[in-house]
Amino acid sequence: MTAVVASSGGAGRARAWIGAARLRTLPAAVAPVAVGVGCAHAAGAVAWGPAIAALVGAILIQIGTNFANDVFDAEKGADTPDRKGPVRAVATGLITARAMKAAMIATFALAVAVGGYLVTIGGWPIVAIGVASIAAGVLYTGGPWPLGYHGLGDVFVMIFFGQVAVGGTTYVALGRVTGLAMALSVPVGAVATAIIVVNNLRDRETDVRVGKRTLAVRWGRRFALAEYAGLLIVAHAVPLALAAAGRPWLALGALTAPLAVARTRALARAVPGPAMNGLLAATAQLLLLQAAALTAALFLG
Repeated sequence: MTAVVASSGGAGRARAWIGAARLRTLPAAVAPVAVGVGCAHAAGAVAWGPAIAALVGAILIQIGTNFANDVFDAEKGADTPDRKGPVRAVATGLITARAMKAAMIATFALAVAVGGYLVTIGGWPIVAIGVASIAAGVLYTGGPWPLGYHGLGDVFVMIFFGQVAVGGTTYVALGRVTGLAMALSVPVGAVATAIIVVNNLRDRETDVRVGKRTLAVRWGRRFALAEYAGLLIVAHAVPLALAAAGRPWLALGALTAPLAVARTRALARAVPGPAMNGLLAATAQLLLLQAAALTAALFLG
């Protein structure tokens, strides 16, 4: 943190780092782990040591990814002065690019250390999950062909916050991946992807100018709105289908449907810009609430 170039003292430097960590994004890391633990419980037992390690690792990878996005977006010119989202530390000079990259590496190194313990529990699949997750975190905005700049961000969020995170957590907490875990990875991944949709719709105008070809840029506002609505419909249809198939408690996962409808309507009315920051937080809240409902359902029945 000594490389921070802000002049407002220790408190200002701390705020800059907290802002760069983007703590409001952490529900996307916590939600799939919670559901994965619930799936392990539903299948018989939870190994709590590996489950907690999976949570810590997921949070570290999310923060490391946020650091990566901050520095690589700044270097690619995506974070312009007219950016509509929260302040980015490197682009505004609050933190140097060198310091941010060092923090990114250190955070991912801590995630690897946690992963080392999980490897002793789960073996080579954990190595594959860890390497792929960190690589995706870096390559989302970094490298010669950043995923987020070519319209692949939505797909990778769906996979890594859905199937990989929920299935991986169930694997380390139970010793195997269940069909239920794979089914419930769909609603978790869908709502996590909806968060990215809001982000990309908010930044659409500035992304066009810097050549960042998100799906909202490629196919426009109407597509983004339809994608958001479709993701939330799927997220609530899956628990209802599973409830009808013999797991009635999972209907609790559909209790957030009114919130999903309200957020979809709000997004349709929103003017692209800073006003969408509240919708980002509201969608992250939706993810956390639905994951809590699904986890409770899994422990209850």
